Amino acid sequence: MTPAARVQAAIEVLDRIGSGAATEQALTAWARGARYAGSKDRAAVRDHVFGAIRCRRSFAALGGGTDGRSIMIGALRAAGLPLDEMFSGAPHAPAPLSAAERAAGHAPEGTDRLDLPDWLWPLFQESLGDAAEPAALALRGRAGVHLRVNTACGDRDSAIARLAEDGVTAQPHPAATTALAVTEGARRIRQGRAYAEGLVELQDAASQALVEALPLRPGQSVLDYCAGGGGKALAMAATGGLTITAHDADPRRMRDLPARADRAGAAIGLAETGSLADLGPFDLVLCDAPCSGSGSWRRAPDAKWDLTPDRLDDLCALQAEILDAAVPLVAPGGVLAYATCSVLRPENGDQIAGFLVRHGDWSVQSTRDWPVTEGDLGTDGFHLSVLTRKS
Repeated sequence: MTPAARVQAAIEVLDRIGSGAATEQALTAWARGARYAGSKDRAAVRDHVFGAIRCRRSFAALGGGTDGRSIMIGALRAAGLPLDEMFSGAPHAPAPLSAAERAAGHAPEGTDRLDLPDWLWPLFQESLGDAAEPAALALRGRAGVHLRVNTACGDRDSAIARLAEDGVTAQPHPAATTALAVTEGARRIRQGRAYAEGLVELQDAASQALVEALPLRPGQSVLDYCAGGGGKALAMAATGGLTITAHDADPRRMRDLPARADRAGAAIGLAETGSLADLGPFDLVLCDAPCSGSGSWRRAPDAKWDLTPDRLDDLCALQAEILDAAVPLVAPGGVLAYATCSVLRPENGDQIAGFLVRHGDWSVQSTRDWPVTEGDLGTDGFHLSVLTRKS
């Protein structure tokens, strides 16, 4: 496919999304009808689409409309690329620009420039203060590709060398002692020996730093209460000497965890909700709670536009329920750790404040926030509060 044909394909996918299709469904439907598209073509179209979703408002302002064609006009204008070369009318390319399209569009301002819903910007300001605008702008770009070195299999230097043999260039990431930032060859990771043999796992550097900030000690029994795919359970298991149990309200989210654990050489037990009381209590319970994902919207940009005040309220209510349900699972003298990949105060500081009102015999041992930052050495946004009983 030519670069112009890739733009046309992105326009078609964006129009499907605009008609109500989920992003992955729209991309899959296009790919099935475009058997001629190679892997590089599919990757390029995907990049166009996700870039357009991250910057939907600013690209729409620049392009003068909200349909796929206008958004891609805005994307090219934002990148300073010549429109006429892409919108040429050549076979498989978008039709040439009309006079109205040439005249349309304006520099984005306000929340258009920040690519946030109007209602969300005041909450960003309340939550982040002076860091609100840098965080919003960082969420407009692509997230870096980070790997966690499985220290049960090797160290960072050996992982960097093995990745190089796989055609992947990586360097140490300062956020965590296990973290690597991939600078070249990210699409080769899953086909390489380093990944297949369990030496590395895909995981954001701040997520790894969060695990390193947990008060883990050999001999502890640990429950990952909202395990999802199990990334943090695997990271905890790699520290050694722990008995790890993973649980999720929807066990289907953990379906790949046994294979991942086997590849990493990790022992992780899976537990259903009804069995937790018999398996516990646990020395440390990690509640990596469902949240807005506002710290990781670069990876799932649809969530930025799908979030509503009501949806945020529902998430906060669910987080409170999870914390309350976790309390009896913590052993005497144990630790309750609450984490989100959110930068929003209602899900973080306010959530913990509410917990302390409901549970006056608990106190905060430590709190840490990781900001959303740009570049290969940037991180997603995360929050961690470590709680203990006062007695």
